Amino acid sequence: MSCSNTTPPDNHTPADTTAKLWQGPNHLQLKKEDTLEQLGYELVSNTAYHLGPKGKRMQITNGMNCQNCHLEAGTQPWGNNYGAVAATYPKYRDRSGSIESINKRVNDCIERSLNGKAIDTNSEEMRAFVAYIKWVGKGVPKGKKPAGSGIRELPYPDRAADPARGKLVYEQNCQRCHGADGGGVADADQVGYTYPPLWGKHSYNTGAGLYRLSRLAGYVFNNMPFKEVTYKNPKLSAEEAWDVAAYINTQPRPKKDLSKDWPDIAKKPYDHPFGPYTDTFSERQHKLGPFQLIIDAKKIAVGNKG
Repeated sequence: MSCSNTTPPDNHTPADTTAKLWQGPNHLQLKKEDTLEQLGYELVSNTAYHLGPKGKRMQITNGMNCQNCHLEAGTQPWGNNYGAVAATYPKYRDRSGSIESINKRVNDCIERSLNGKAIDTNSEEMRAFVAYIKWVGKGVPKGKKPAGSGIRELPYPDRAADPARGKLVYEQNCQRCHGADGGGVADADQVGYTYPPLWGKHSYNTGAGLYRLSRLAGYVFNNMPFKEVTYKNPKLSAEEAWDVAAYINTQPRPKKDLSKDWPDIAKKPYDHPFGPYTDTFSERQHKLGPFQLIIDAKKIAVGNKG
């Protein structure tokens, strides 16, 4: 498979070893008096201990940690980090059709990626999450999204991503940590996970950002296998990242009620895997591709309206 020759934004390039990317601060730089920020770091890095099924503070999440998806507690370049959050929130998001605060974004992650229950926005836990996220992004100018923040997008495949090929990639590169059944590896205390579940009842649900194929493929490409690669030296090809993402995201997982998402369905991303849509492409094509056809059709439709 080759990837689309359509020129995407700059951050779609598969490898980026020279650009100066945002790097978040180390939590050891927190001061003793930064008590909320310290707690926020703890909640991000050890979520299961505090909020998981055996949580000391609440029992509201699936046992995963926030940093299973936001690497190095949200500070790693292209590791789904928090680099742009403080600088760009509050902001309007098409998914909810409203202006969202950081509090709302945190609860979205808890309800979707951690398949949990929202927490009180006035609680100590929420104030700690927000304080830590703001501390991580304190050096980013308001309104700016620094290079290396979030997840890099890969070139679009010119065919549908293939779960069968992805299974082979998974078996060769992922299974040793996440298990043949995708259930992960529990930690020694059976409180959380040394390696998180990628599907099944304890994994992220169908409303999570990583359930979009482009998000998971970009995340995998720059960060997996864990501790073996960085954005400077990826192991998988872009094609393998798309395919293994397709394999993972076609496995069973908890379902989320998405009936209130995307009030303007015309603004759904090209790879949002659930209808209805304003185009005629199937749910399967929106989930697995090929995506360039969808993108081109949308550009034509917008041009005709103009």
